[in-house]
This record gives sequence, structure tokens and C-alpha cells, in this order.
Amino acid sequence: MKARVHVMLKDAVLDPQGEAVRHALATLGFGGVERVRQGKVIDLDLAATDRAAAEAELREMCEKLLANTVIEKYDIEFV
Repeated sequence: MKARVHVMLKDAVLDPQGEAVRHALATLGFGGVERVRQGKVIDLDLAATDRAAAEAELREMCEKLLANTVIEKYDIEFV
């Protein structure tokens, strides 16, 4: 089973990397970009065959390692 985890900073947290990307895009002539939020995507190949058990395990992975839940949010997607 394949899963994808999207990790992003929470909306209330400043994103200096996203702001740097927005500024660089403006410098390159893409002035219509008003906001950029940068995150990460983590693809996992799981041995699990039960989707509910896999999702529970993924949530535990995110809470313990993949995301800093104090400042980040995550979404799980099966692909």
C-alpha cells in the first residue's frame, strides 16, 4: 500500500522560506503571487493491507516523527 503525507506549517506560523520563494518569483516577473507556503511531501510504501490500520499507523508516525505538530499540520493520502 502506498501513502503520501503532506506536511505544512500551520496557518498562524510564519513561513520565511515561503516568503523567500514569493520574493524570488516576483523578481523573476511573477508578480501576481500573493502568498507562498512551503511544505514537504513524504511518500511511503507500507506492508499493511488494511487501510484503517495503515492510516492509524501513519497518524502515529506523523505525531512521533514526520511532523512537528506544535507548528505543522499534516494530511494523509493513499495513492
